[in-house]
Amino acid sequence: MLVPSPWRADFPAIAALQRQDQTYLDNAATTQKPQALIDALTHYYANGAANVHRAQHLPGAHATQAFEDSRSKVAQWLNAGDIGQIVFTHGTTSALNLLAYGLEHQFNPGDELVISALEHHANLLPWQQLAQRRDLKLVVLPLDAAGLIDLEAAAQLIGPRTRLLAVSQLSNVLGAWQPLPQLLAMAKARQALTVVDGAQGVVHGRHDVQALGCDFYVFSSHKLYGPDGLGVLYGRNAALQGLRHWQFGGEMVQDAEYQHATFRPAPLGYEAGTPPIASVIGLGATLDYLAGLDQDAVAAHEAALHDYLLHGLQARKGIRLLGAPQLALASFVVDGVHNADLAHLLTEQGIAVRAGHHCAMPLLKRFGLAGAIRVSLALYNDSADLERFFEALDQALEMLR
Repeated sequence: MLVPSPWRADFPAIAALQRQDQTYLDNAATTQKPQALIDALTHYYANGAANVHRAQHLPGAHATQAFEDSRSKVAQWLNAGDIGQIVFTHGTTSALNLLAYGLEHQFNPGDELVISALEHHANLLPWQQLAQRRDLKLVVLPLDAAGLIDLEAAAQLIGPRTRLLAVSQLSNVLGAWQPLPQLLAMAKARQALTVVDGAQGVVHGRHDVQALGCDFYVFSSHKLYGPDGLGVLYGRNAALQGLRHWQFGGEMVQDAEYQHATFRPAPLGYEAGTPPIASVIGLGATLDYLAGLDQDAVAAHEAALHDYLLHGLQARKGIRLLGAPQLALASFVVDGVHNADLAHLLTEQGIAVRAGHHCAMPLLKRFGLAGAIRVSLALYNDSADLERFFEALDQALEMLR
């Protein structure tokens, strides 16, 4: 089956990697960048960098305008109600820690925070540590055989003491869309706050946060073909108003005395210090690029590639998939083969995949595993990439068995 990518030429790193005999299949960790982003970063640095929101000179005005234009583009991409609901952070992890500290005052001993068994450490550890600080109970929703959060169990575990539900949209290990509408409805029925980790989901399709109905939605720019070191926190206005400030410094101050200070509301009140200005501007350029693509064509391409990957893995003896992957990635183990050994031999053949626990150690332990191989796809991958992967996989397995 031939699955070409019409967008491959938009990503110069793919051609550079190909010249190095490298095939990049680690997109769940980070994606390669489109030329549109590279051009935006070059333009910003080559034409006068400046700080934002605080300078009267022309470079500062240009930087501020471009920065806030990007905030508007993010709001449009997520269909947020207004641009004030978009807070820039340093990544998904930063955004989730902001929430864990900013919401801490709303919880009392004995209250329950609910997560799921498949969460990335970034959506586990902030809540785990918050529970320990405030004497809260951390409740973990189990999974069903397909790797989805068990809704029957969730209905029993999301109860009258539930104050917050924090779950991933798309598992970075199992590649399965989680039943968010049902889970969010259960939490809302208990008047609990809801947090969606969109780090993996945001790159696959357009997601309407108003229709989703969550209080907070977070993601990282670098997984959405954007720059590193930048994250986004979307929050409903009422939910943002309930956040306490957690970092203090320049820009977020409304007024300051030696013994007292008042702080700005969202979004600037949660963006203390100089923000990652170039990255924010670059994310805006990336969203312009993505918005110009045929979204149906991208979805069809990703689905065809995913089927190609699954069929190839299932056709090989001794390979066991984790869960029931639905889109963009698959994690697997091979009977009698250590994942690190297999990853090493694939690396020697120029195949970039991920091996290990994927920052989800409790989930891998649930499967009785120390690690697994993960192959993850992006819109610039094609069937030739997967053919090279399968050829290298067969050679590696022949050596290891």
